[in-house]
Amino acid sequence: MTVITDPLFYLFAVPAVIMLGLSKGGFSGIGMVATPLLALLLPPLEAAAILLPIILLQDVMSCWIYRRAWDPWNLKVMLPGAVAGVAAAWLFAAYVSEAMIRLAVGLIALGFALNSWLRRNRIDEIAQPKASHGVAWGGLAAFTSTLVQIGGPPYYAFVLPQRLDTMLFVGTTVWFFGLVNLMKVAPYFALGQFSPSGLATSAALIPLAVASNMFGVWLVRLTPERLFYKITNGLVLLIGVVLTYQGVVQLIGWR
Repeated sequence: MTVITDPLFYLFAVPAVIMLGLSKGGFSGIGMVATPLLALLLPPLEAAAILLPIILLQDVMSCWIYRRAWDPWNLKVMLPGAVAGVAAAWLFAAYVSEAMIRLAVGLIALGFALNSWLRRNRIDEIAQPKASHGVAWGGLAAFTSTLVQIGGPPYYAFVLPQRLDTMLFVGTTVWFFGLVNLMKVAPYFALGQFSPSGLATSAALIPLAVASNMFGVWLVRLTPERLFYKITNGLVLLIGVVLTYQGVVQLIGWR
C-alpha cells in the first residue's frame, strides 16, 4: 500500500481536505467544493472514495461534539429517503460511463451554485415542514452526496426554512450526513472504488483532516458564515463549468 506521490494530486487534495474539515466543524456549505475539486484531476467516484474514509473519521469527531444538539424529527423523516437515495446512486454509477458521471457532477455543481445565488437570502416566514417532503429531500441529498459528496443543497432546501437554532441546525446536519456517509461504504466497495493506494493516501491525509475539523469547530462559534458561502459558491460554479466541459468533451470524443 503506497500513497499517491504526484505533487499535482496534493495541490488539489490538501485544500479539499481542509474544506471538508471546516465543513464537518460546522461550516457545512464549504464542504461542497471538496469532491468536485479533486474530480478535476481524478474520476469523480475515485475522488469520492479517497475522501470517504477521511469524512467518516471527521463524522465520528463531529457527531461526538454535537451529540446533544440534533433534531430527532428531521432525522426520522429524512433518513428513509436517504437509504433509497444511496441505492439509486449505486445503480446510476454502475451503469453509466465515467464521462456521464463527470458531466452529472458538473451540472449538479452548476445547478447548486446558481440556485444558491438566485434564491432569497432571507426567509420571511418559518415553513411548516411535511414528512413527505423530508423523505424526498433526504433521498435527493443522499443521491447527490453518494455521487459527488454534494448533499448539502437538497438538505438545506428542507431544513433551512425551519429556522432551527444554529447549534441544533449544525448538529442535525452533522448527524444526517454522518449516517449517510456510513451507508456509502457498501456501494463504494461493490463498485471497486477502494484501492490500496487510495486508502493509504486517505490515511496520510488524516492528520490534516483532524486539524481542520477542530479549526472548523472553533471558527463556527466566532465567524459569520456569509463570506464562507460566497467563496464556496464561486468555487463550486467555477468547478462546475470545468467538469461540465470535460464531460461533454469526453462524451463527444473531442481531442
